[in-house]
Amino acid sequence: MSKVKCIIVEDEPLAVKVLTDYIAQVQFLELQSTFKDAILATNWLRTNSTDLIFLDIHLPKLKGMAFLKTLIHSPAVIITTAYHQYAVEGFELNVTDYLLKPIEFERFLTAVNKVSIAKTTTPQPTETADAKDYLFLNVQKKKVKILFSEILYIESQREYIKIITAKKEYLSKMGTNEIEELLPSNLFRRIHRSFIVSVKKIDSYTAEEVEVNGISIPVGRDYRNIIKDL
Repeated sequence: MSKVKCIIVEDEPLAVKVLTDYIAQVQFLELQSTFKDAILATNWLRTNSTDLIFLDIHLPKLKGMAFLKTLIHSPAVIITTAYHQYAVEGFELNVTDYLLKPIEFERFLTAVNKVSIAKTTTPQPTETADAKDYLFLNVQKKKVKILFSEILYIESQREYIKIITAKKEYLSKMGTNEIEELLPSNLFRRIHRSFIVSVKKIDSYTAEEVEVNGISIPVGRDYRNIIKDL
C-alpha cells in the first residue's frame, strides 16, 4: 500500500504532539511537515504536494476555513478543532472528516482510513489513443504492432482496410469507422469515405486531392471543410 503523505497545520503544541504520535502509530501515514500557521503551509504547498492536511480552524494570521478556500487543487482535509459549530461549513467545503478535540485515537483512525480508501480506489489514468504512438491490428491471424509515425494513409477495401506505411502494407478485417476511432485525431484526418491520411505525411493538397508520398488521394465532397482546416 502506498503511503498517505500528510501535513499538520496547527498552532497548539500539545495538539501537534497528539497528532504526530497518532500518525506515527498508523503504518500507511507519512508525516511530511508541521506548520504553526496557514501562511507557512501555503508557502510550502507552492513547491510541494501532499495527500492530506490536518487543519485547525482557529489559526493566527489566516483562519483555517479561509485557508481552505484558497486551495485550488485541495488534497484531503481533516478538520481538527474544539469548535463543533464549523462542521457544516467544513463539509460544504468537501472536507473528509471533522474531528473534535480532544481527539480519541479510534476516531482519528476512522478518519484517516477514509483517506486511505479514497486514495487506493481512485482510478488511475489510462493510456489514450493520443498518448500512445502505436496500435495493434489483426493481420493474418496475429496481432501486428503498427507505429502511427509510419502510417501514410489507410484505404477502405470493403470488409477490410489497407494500411499503407513507409515500409509495407497491411490488410486487416475491420471497417473504416472502427480504425478512425482508434487513431489520434490530431495526427490523422478522414478526407474521403474510403481514405484516412496522416496529416504529417501530406506533401501537398488541393480541394480535390491530397498527395502523400507521391500518391494522389481523392478528397470527398463532404470532407472538403477538413482540408480547409489543415
